[in-house]
Amino acid sequence: MSEADQELARDLGFLEAYTIGLGTMIGAGIFVLPSIAAKQAGPASMVSFALGGVVSLLAALSLSELATGMPRAGGSYYYVNRALGPFFGSIVGWGMWAGLTFASAFYMIGFGQYLLPGLGSYVGFLAGWGDLGITVAALAMAALLTGVNYYGVKETGALQNVIVLSLVALIVAFLGLGILNGPTVREFNPFGWGSVAATIGTVYVSFIGFEVIATSAEEIKNPSRNLPLSMIAAVVTPTLMYVGVMFVSTGTLSIDALATSKIPVADVATEFVGSLGALMMILGAVFATISSANASILSAARVNFAMGRDRILVNWLNEVHHRFRTPYRSITVTGIVTLVLIAIGVGIGTLAEVASFMYLVTYALVHVAVVVLRRADPADYEPSFRIPGVLYPVVPVVGFLATLGVLVGMNPLVQGIGVVIVGAGIGWYFWYARDRAPAETLLGEAIAPEPEAVADGTGRYRVVVPVANPETGADLIRLAAASAHVNADREAELIAVNVIEVPRQTSLSQNIAFEEERIENQRELLEQTRGVAENLDVGIKTRAIVGRDAGEIILDVIEEEGADHVLLGWRGARSRREHVLGSTIDPIASRADCDVTLVKMGPRGTRGRGDMVVLVGRGPHSPYAARRAAEFARIAPSETSLTLLNVQVPGDEDGDSDADLQARGREIIESVADRVDFGGIGYETRVVVGDEVEDALLGAVAEYDTICIGATRSGAVSQALFGSIPERVGERAEGTVAIARGPEESPRSIREALVERLQTGD
Repeated sequence: MSEADQELARDLGFLEAYTIGLGTMIGAGIFVLPSIAAKQAGPASMVSFALGGVVSLLAALSLSELATGMPRAGGSYYYVNRALGPFFGSIVGWGMWAGLTFASAFYMIGFGQYLLPGLGSYVGFLAGWGDLGITVAALAMAALLTGVNYYGVKETGALQNVIVLSLVALIVAFLGLGILNGPTVREFNPFGWGSVAATIGTVYVSFIGFEVIATSAEEIKNPSRNLPLSMIAAVVTPTLMYVGVMFVSTGTLSIDALATSKIPVADVATEFVGSLGALMMILGAVFATISSANASILSAARVNFAMGRDRILVNWLNEVHHRFRTPYRSITVTGIVTLVLIAIGVGIGTLAEVASFMYLVTYALVHVAVVVLRRADPADYEPSFRIPGVLYPVVPVVGFLATLGVLVGMNPLVQGIGVVIVGAGIGWYFWYARDRAPAETLLGEAIAPEPEAVADGTGRYRVVVPVANPETGADLIRLAAASAHVNADREAELIAVNVIEVPRQTSLSQNIAFEEERIENQRELLEQTRGVAENLDVGIKTRAIVGRDAGEIILDVIEEEGADHVLLGWRGARSRREHVLGSTIDPIASRADCDVTLVKMGPRGTRGRGDMVVLVGRGPHSPYAARRAAEFARIAPSETSLTLLNVQVPGDEDGDSDADLQARGREIIESVADRVDFGGIGYETRVVVGDEVEDALLGAVAEYDTICIGATRSGAVSQALFGSIPERVGERAEGTVAIARGPEESPRSIREALVERLQTGD
């Protein structure tokens, strides 16, 4: 199975993509740069931040088109390499990696400044360490983050989202209280407009975060809308915050006091909310710098991978760890270089400016790439978002000129370092990449023909079957085929899905390239399902997906395919910790808006055949259990028997005689049977009377090979998804157990409703 056969799960909505970008941009910049910017341009530095935001908005529009047209890992590097060839690709690839590494070091020194001089005012043993202490703290945290990403801690993504949203709230509170305090800006532009222009390059490191959204383009839902909106929002939000923070800061402290502060935002907060407010800003800065550095290390590893994929970089660097499933060598090298930059004492301002320089070079070439791809129109370039007609080619042309203007106005030392890095990229190309990387460029390429449409299945009754275990996959397909055969008049087909889960630290494309054994196993498993389906004379489509969360991915498949039924396997054991039935099953069982059948496989030869029993009750899902049993029976051997069984317990209603209980049980059975088309399959009825429902059921089903039972719960609850009795039967019965429920739509959470509204724009 080639990389082209794989799908990457689109599991990021607008809010998720937005926070990914914001997580890098709401970081050290907003907490550390006010002192550096004020020293260079005074209060007019707020204009520098605003203009930096405008330059970024232009780049965000160009990147949005490129990212939806060619959603691949590597972001700007990949687009430039594809459009302009490996020469420029090498420049941008090395430039992005260097920029992210310098940015990581910048964030870590900002962390050290707020941890020691900042928290040192409140925690005694952190005080008095000086510049050496700041360096040691920065080195320690950089090493820790490198280790965390090396081992692939899954919780970092969720923690980062919490940090980002908390920081936004903290900064909004800072701005609100600061403005109420009545800041007074004295001389607005004491150093002249030349200094304002030069400061754009200094503060531009604050705006590189939206690039991270582009590198995740393959994973974003509804990219034509969510990708450009999330990128624009991730630029506009911090731009407004930066301008506001500079206004409050320069209007509260003198320029001299602000310029010499190592914890400028905390010192400003002290003036209008006292030491408690300052402590909150210090804590916010500590978490923000950690969040930003973590995101930069991840992004740097993904750029390395993309370069290795295109043979511009040695692939040794991109090997995925056999146990942790992370690009550990790339992460380690990025971490080591970050540590070196911190250890040799590169100034925090220089770190920020070099990172800015490299990304400005990158975005200049991104604007060129948009024009080239528009004119060449290659077959694989189909952007779902295009720069609106009235803004093209104005956006890329103005964006290109604006980035060049900022580069020309930057500090000569920084320009020199940037030229050395660009030169290193050129040298690497001629020494290593030129003879290995395909020398392809779209400059002057003729317009490619329209790509052929890819078949997407024609079935109108679809059964989704997640398959993961070769030992049970064939039986799952056979049982799903039973449902499809009953609905053959509706052009039924099966959708077999296999999901490879990867940690957040590894890009999805990277996993495809380097997990050959898992990919091959996936291919063999899906080939097996095709063979089984052909033998059963049922149509099948297979989907091989690589993503972060199998349960959410399968829910997306159910929605995309318009599935009527999902049938999935279960080990038969309930989890005692995070999940009820399992991390993959829980979201499907509770949220799928179609028929759901959960199957625990019994001994071979008895799965969906042999002596079958349906446990019938008054619950709304009993007919679905009977329907599944009838479907299984239709494709089972002729010796298969079918029994509809009901359990009665004395004392439930008036009239406890055995005859009354038997009559009541038969009445329930017949009422359910009347709602099911058995297709000519004969069945027996049986009523069991016992003192306790669960014990009576477990005793009665012991003699059957296949047991079908309907869910007794509506929607998900804390301790059971299908109900405690069906799940207990599934756990304890030795035969095959199928737990069924009909379609039901669980109420949306507040978060789901907000996301849906943002995505639809209603």
